[in-house]
Amino acid sequence: MKVIKAAERKTYQRDSELIRTVADIMDRVKTEGDAALLSYAERFDHVQLPGVRVSPETVKAAYDKVDPETVEAIRFAAGQIRYFAEQQKTCLKDLHIQSKVEGLEVGHRMIPVDRCGCYVPAGRHPLPSSALMGIVTAKVAGVKSVAACSPAVQSYGTIHPAVLVAMDIAGADEIYCMGGAQAIAAYAYGTESVGKVDLIVGPGNRFVTEAKRQVLGDVGIDSLAGPSEVLIIADHTANPTFVAIDILAQAEHDPNAKLVLVGTDEAMIRASMDEVERLLDTIPTKDVASVSWHDNGQVYLVDDLEEAAILADEVAPEHLEVQVDPTVEREVAAKLHHYGSLFVGHYAPVALGDFVSGPNHTLPTMSTARYSSGVWVGTFIKTAFHQFVSREGCMNLAQPCMHFAEVEGLYAHRDSVRLRLEE
Repeated sequence: MKVIKAAERKTYQRDSELIRTVADIMDRVKTEGDAALLSYAERFDHVQLPGVRVSPETVKAAYDKVDPETVEAIRFAAGQIRYFAEQQKTCLKDLHIQSKVEGLEVGHRMIPVDRCGCYVPAGRHPLPSSALMGIVTAKVAGVKSVAACSPAVQSYGTIHPAVLVAMDIAGADEIYCMGGAQAIAAYAYGTESVGKVDLIVGPGNRFVTEAKRQVLGDVGIDSLAGPSEVLIIADHTANPTFVAIDILAQAEHDPNAKLVLVGTDEAMIRASMDEVERLLDTIPTKDVASVSWHDNGQVYLVDDLEEAAILADEVAPEHLEVQVDPTVEREVAAKLHHYGSLFVGHYAPVALGDFVSGPNHTLPTMSTARYSSGVWVGTFIKTAFHQFVSREGCMNLAQPCMHFAEVEGLYAHRDSVRLRLEE
């Protein structure tokens, strides 16, 4: 393997100042409730809110501020996400079986959480797609109450209209104008207006991620998200322009985005790198994308696609593209095991998954794809076990159970079985 371009710096750091800042914000929300949320909205978002909860009238008015083509695109994407989530749910089934031991029936039930909170980040541009990914999937899973929140946009004095429309189309039961670590605290511990949730999902900046880390245990979370990532496996058949623009599509997310190109053909690699520089001048997001590419871009030349697959599994990226000879692309895909979402083919940019293909775009980052999954229907569903035991079943299980209890020094456990036998 030959390193053609190395990253200049790490893309994510957790420092003591961040930890303390988030802890202070969360303590204030616990103590002051809504007043803290409104104060932080004024401080960070530069808006004075009448209240935290967004009224139905505000949501309805948002439709008049969004062009019809955008509304239709949101409806289309919601349909795609809903269809995929519904098909995923068919894989999750209750189980109830007769054990090999007579008198014992065992199984499990798939039970949705009662209440979840979906976080929708706000940055330089609105992110209605993130609203759809969390809310639609939660509703399909059967969550009884789905709350959604996003920070205020100063020019509107509330959540961006496109995001409000997406939240409404997705089916949010409650909408709150709040963001940052304070929103995570409100979800986790509740305020006068915000009911406590059981599970928090959705990406956010490093303050949101740190807040989710700190509330984990008091409430469930989907994952701890880092900067956006893409790894592209490409061979001699790859189109350098396609490779380059897909790198820039991730680079424009964040100056800290992680960008990796793994190629088997040096001429294609060099052409792709040249295209990155050329295309940078064509996109309005050049200021962000150029920093990300120059600081964090990594480029490797490998001997073959087998080595490329091994390297990709070591990186375990959020997004993994395979731009290789179509006659072997499925074979290569089968060798890949660690990724958040896989995009196979010369015409499969990550952008399709970000918005309209259907699978969720809230994905594991920072190599956590080695052991975790993106948001899906199962994120919102618990698997609760059960056992139905008759007198005969208790007798059939008694001896090995009592022996285990004695080995582990748990004598009341033993006697909970023994006394039943004696009765």
